[in-house]
Amino acid sequence: MVLAAVVAVVAVFAITNVVTIVGSKGSIVNAEKASIGNADAIVVLGASVLPDGAPSGILSDRLDDGIALYFAGVAPKIIMSGDNGTASYNEVKAMKQYAIAQGVPSQDIFCDHAGFSTYESMYRAKYVFGCERIVVATQTYHLYRALWSAKSLGMQAEGVPSDYHEYQKQLQYDIREIPARTKDFFKALFRVPSTYVGEAISLDQSGDVTN
Repeated sequence: MVLAAVVAVVAVFAITNVVTIVGSKGSIVNAEKASIGNADAIVVLGASVLPDGAPSGILSDRLDDGIALYFAGVAPKIIMSGDNGTASYNEVKAMKQYAIAQGVPSQDIFCDHAGFSTYESMYRAKYVFGCERIVVATQTYHLYRALWSAKSLGMQAEGVPSDYHEYQKQLQYDIREIPARTKDFFKALFRVPSTYVGEAISLDQSGDVTN
């Protein structure tokens, strides 16, 4: 009985991971093949910031990816989606400041302070920011579930990998993705609302309203 339960759990993890990866990999493209001008926004997914408030290495790569896509004309707006769950920890502020320092106009950068998970970032892109077409900037291992969630929620989505460096904790990230893909698979299947939804935010206005 116990063995059967274990086999069933392993099968669920395996099937949902395979479906997520196979169903998303065709939407992972390089910057040159991203749909120039057709996207509503570039969504940069958050990651940890350092104690001094600077983006970590993995987050800096995601930001460099998103900024390059912006200047290539892929989309007129960037949504910085990350964790600002407490007053003392603010990923999106660091993300926006980094992009501004690289020359992106402040008004073209929207802050999603409640992007507490990959799925929630995609949910809020759809149901808060009103996106129909997005380009996601993050590492390849992370793009699979981001794109699966986005497309399951009804958006057209492409992903451009930000695999600019090797990361010391890559094995840890890869292992963590296995249950995360399964979790987001079912959340997307049932369109579970994000922790916070709130009022709609139009991308037609200045992104400074979300600071």
